[in-house]
Amino acid sequence: MGPGQRRRLAIVLAITITVLVVEVVGGLLAHSLALLADAGHMLADVAGLSLALLAAALANRPATPQRTWGYRRAEVLAAAAQAAVLLAVGVVILVEAVRRLVDPPDVSSGLMLVFGAIGLIGNVVAIAVLAGSRSENLNMRAAFLEVVNDALGSAAVLVAAVTVSAFGWLRADPVASLLIGGLILPRTWRLLRETVDVLMEATPRGLDLDSVRARLLTVDHVHDVHDLHASKVATDLPVLTAHVVVDDSCFTDAHLPALLDELQACLADDYDVPHSTFQFERAGHAEHEHPTHA
Repeated sequence: MGPGQRRRLAIVLAITITVLVVEVVGGLLAHSLALLADAGHMLADVAGLSLALLAAALANRPATPQRTWGYRRAEVLAAAAQAAVLLAVGVVILVEAVRRLVDPPDVSSGLMLVFGAIGLIGNVVAIAVLAGSRSENLNMRAAFLEVVNDALGSAAVLVAAVTVSAFGWLRADPVASLLIGGLILPRTWRLLRETVDVLMEATPRGLDLDSVRARLLTVDHVHDVHDLHASKVATDLPVLTAHVVVDDSCFTDAHLPALLDELQACLADDYDVPHSTFQFERAGHAEHEHPTHA
């Protein structure tokens, strides 16, 4: 991520935090759960934008003998903690919304309109900041989609405020809260699931190890592939290791360097796994390996 992209994300993060604070204040003053729910939605985006900036900063820190991957996994730990908090926030919003549907309290539709409009204006500015770079990479595209979702949440607040003001239907506030909670929980669940997968070193989604094995076996001189493992060090760093049984002649005719280049290029080009490690073996070597190899 280049300096220009980080600057755009920092600007949008500052806008989002400002709108978050404004909506919390507005929600408390207007007794509006919809405003507080939208603030919870904004909190989800503050978390996402912060993690994107954190990942960009930590990625530049060098590895050490104690931390051979540097601080790449810090973003995953932070994301897991944020997801747990956001999940709790989403559940509280939904429970409170159901309670208010049964017994709706009075809300100030005028304050809802004012603070909802401020939120929508902030979101529109954030969209304008990111619009020019939304296609440059996945991080920027994700950030752009997040602020678009924020704008939809602010629009829901405004619709609820107009409904309360025009028709006196107080349940419009908790209904809008349910809609916004519905935006928070699925995204939070996906984030929590992705971070748990990384921490559990699950195979990256979309990477079919059977396909990888079959592809490697098509390479000349390769007879078998075993002890094949794939995981992620961080959300943007998949890694793969494998033991590869090759012709005995490869160990004597200096063919191994070219074979290594071919296998690593195969993983990088065909499967988007730029970091791969291969152990070359003669036939029968697996019989001498520790049982933990499989």
